[in-house]
Amino acid sequence: MTSVARYGKATAKQGKGGELADVLLAAARELEADPGCALYLINRQSDDPDVVWVTELWRSQADLDASLERIRGSDSVAQAMALVDDWQMIELDLLGGKGA
Repeated sequence: MTSVARYGKATAKQGKGGELADVLLAAARELEADPGCALYLINRQSDDPDVVWVTELWRSQADLDASLERIRGSDSVAQAMALVDDWQMIELDLLGGKGA
């Protein structure tokens, strides 16, 4: 199995960065019980509070896919997307390091 690492960059509608961060932090709490999710961190960009970054590390692509399938069409996803102007997902090739 190969781990999957990625960054999500969400640019919230003006003034909605805090609200978006709260929604994503709730999602992170829900993932605490998911054994396939090793890391799901929410960060706000220091110089732009309407930019929220998500750092993800998944045990495998199958674990990520299963999680995405569970949340597809959910109220929490709709709530988050209603706050977003732009969402970029940056897929990474995990090379190693502490926590990898």
